[in-house]
Amino acid sequence: MKKPTFVLRGAIFLSLFLIVHFSPDSVELRGQGTVTDDLSPISGVKGSRRNEVIFGRKHGVALTMDIFTPENANGLGCVMALSGGWVSHRGRINHPLLGGLIEGFLKRGYTVFSVVHGSQPKYTIPEILEDMHRAVRFVRYHAEDYGVDPDRLGITGGSAGCHLALMQGIAGEPGDPESKDPVERVSSRVQAVACYNPPTDFLNYGEPGEIALGRGILKNYRAPFDFQEFDRQSRSNVPVTDVARILEIGRAISPIYHVSPDDPPTLLVHGDADRLVPIQQSIGMVEKLQEVGVEARLEIKEGGGHGWPNITEQVPLLVDWCDTHLGAE
Repeated sequence: MKKPTFVLRGAIFLSLFLIVHFSPDSVELRGQGTVTDDLSPISGVKGSRRNEVIFGRKHGVALTMDIFTPENANGLGCVMALSGGWVSHRGRINHPLLGGLIEGFLKRGYTVFSVVHGSQPKYTIPEILEDMHRAVRFVRYHAEDYGVDPDRLGITGGSAGCHLALMQGIAGEPGDPESKDPVERVSSRVQAVACYNPPTDFLNYGEPGEIALGRGILKNYRAPFDFQEFDRQSRSNVPVTDVARILEIGRAISPIYHVSPDDPPTLLVHGDADRLVPIQQSIGMVEKLQEVGVEARLEIKEGGGHGWPNITEQVPLLVDWCDTHLGAE
């Protein structure tokens, strides 16, 4: 008896589905990414890399991170925003500093979570900060799955990535116990911050009263400061035009205004010839932290601009800082 065509087609489809979705080399279900031992462009370290793990979704778009686990994993985790100018994509792993940070932490046994946040010009800084909260919460919730201690997480980055790292350190939030999403029930705090050249005060940028919300020195970075808010009457996002409200948001996204005595130990590295992010930003930040009793230190690179040759030579200092304050054994 001849079998119906749709039955044969269904059997073929099922066979292909099983081959594609359950073969060892295929993408795993539930957004857990593919695992490979190819860490490139990271060199000199053996381990595994889990590509494009989905840590959240917004507006129908998946948010992803790559997870690097060294062979000598020590149970410590380091989160890093793949960010420059609040632009984020996986290709930033190829940046000498960001790749150098990943390599430096991996060599000491850290599992590194490289986060791709919602990128400008599509998303503004307040929206990007939400992504970073989600990323840290995801890491903490899945800490056992990835072999890290949820209470010993550091964070790093450079420039805009350091701004995001500082905001996570200074303004991390407790979980919402009422949330239906178990990831949102855990904290987004981190226990150590170590990063390069951060903007810290957009209302006093380089000198008192100099506003840099997409203007002045940062005039070429307008998009991440084009704040919008949802208008219930029109049911649409509308630009924020009220000056007082713009300054209020500018204050909210500046780490220096969130400093409190329970902030994590913080190390900043900054070049004293940086024209894009004045060193005054790091000096003021470290002073503010020290005023409230938080252990904080500024490592100054003489003659360093917004980046310098051999910029990764300071990476061991950042890893040492996290080793000390996260209790590396």
